Amino acid sequence: MHVVLWGGASHADDVQCEALNEVVLSSGFVTSARTVAASDGLPSYCEVRARALPAISIEARLPLEGWNGKYYQAGCGGFCGILGRADSGKGWINAMRPGLERGYATATSDSGHHGLSVVDAGWADNNPHAERDWGWRSIGETNRIARALISAFYGREAEQAVFQGCSTGGRMAHVAAQRYPDMFQGIISGAPAMDYSGLVGTKMSWLMQANTGEEGEQILKPGKEKLIGDAVMRSCDGLDGVEDGLISDPRLCKADLSELLCEGASSDQCLTKAELGVIAKWRQPPVNAAGEELYPGGIPAGSEPFWGLWLTGFEKGGGKLVNAFASNFGAYMAFPEDPGTGWSPQGFDFETDPERMKTAASLYNGDNPDLSAFIEAGGKMIVWHGWSDAIVTPFKTVDWYAKASEAAGGEDVLKQNVALFMVPGVDHCGIQSGPAGVTQMDLDPMTPLEAWLETGDQPQTIMAGK
Repeated sequence: MHVVLWGGASHADDVQCEALNEVVLSSGFVTSARTVAASDGLPSYCEVRARALPAISIEARLPLEGWNGKYYQAGCGGFCGILGRADSGKGWINAMRPGLERGYATATSDSGHHGLSVVDAGWADNNPHAERDWGWRSIGETNRIARALISAFYGREAEQAVFQGCSTGGRMAHVAAQRYPDMFQGIISGAPAMDYSGLVGTKMSWLMQANTGEEGEQILKPGKEKLIGDAVMRSCDGLDGVEDGLISDPRLCKADLSELLCEGASSDQCLTKAELGVIAKWRQPPVNAAGEELYPGGIPAGSEPFWGLWLTGFEKGGGKLVNAFASNFGAYMAFPEDPGTGWSPQGFDFETDPERMKTAASLYNGDNPDLSAFIEAGGKMIVWHGWSDAIVTPFKTVDWYAKASEAAGGEDVLKQNVALFMVPGVDHCGIQSGPAGVTQMDLDPMTPLEAWLETGDQPQTIMAGK
């Protein structure tokens, strides 16, 4: 059934949109279709909710006027599970907004389950089908259903497809390039959590164990992030020749925090030996007993202003999301047999548990540096990461890029299809504003990606307005 769109916003559009309720989908069905009036910089569109069997909930937004003939798909964050969550705010990360406001038909999904929050992984408890959908299948199924709706509504297929995601959405972007190399002509991957077993399983367990005392207490508590950050900035701000409140490359920063050691009683203006020990472990990569590195790099210097949300928590409560991610992942997603709620990252075994997560890695991870199929298909990919990301640390991304360059035959070859931008002072996905005030709203990878696809001009920056 084709419901061909002809005119501008009118009552006829309501009829055409609602008629999508009758579209027959293979291995899926439409659950609702309604028109949404233009507002807040977005055009009027037909909102379609659909289900790809068995359990992937999808939302498509089809512009009523000015469709550019293309398709834009957005990823989701954390463990996902909340359909269209990113579009409830003003940001563009994992949102359909950037595509819709440029005239694309857009879609996203909940990745195959309903969650109470993006740190809730209880849905995966003894549920391999849901884990498969979250890992990779929801990417392809969202694309399939959305393209069917586009064809039904406009009477023709989308001529080009773009994927955008950050964090887990960035992982999805990498998985798309590897498992579906012909599906998207353009891909934007931000702060990609491309190695969930290594990052959320191994590294986050390392971070939690490092900050836990013998009695199970938290050693480095909220309130000293600024003290630490100021000392780091004094040591490393000028390493790039400019003192601008930014650390351009935290790999060069070897800040000595011994000046902060408490000489007497502990206070807000000094660090105890135990607290300094936590920071020392956080700065290094996780290792096993033989000293073998299990995941690249530690917590980057310059990320201290963002530690409350990710690592230490806030003085009034909340934050410390690393703990929630690590606990849920290990309990329900990491191992062949789910240990459940009794499991804790404090019990993670760095000798044996990384190997036990091999099946999970094959389901979830997108860190394979071989992009030959995507490159052969002519795909273009922008990868970006904030140097001050304290949860999905940036060292994995630069490590992956180096390996991808080698696999492609050199960086000059890889740069024909993959562009990497490392952005100083930026939090995970640009969520929080740091001392330099740079957030996701200061970034725009979409404009250079479009130019790359249309004219072949390689991206030079992802900073908005430049």
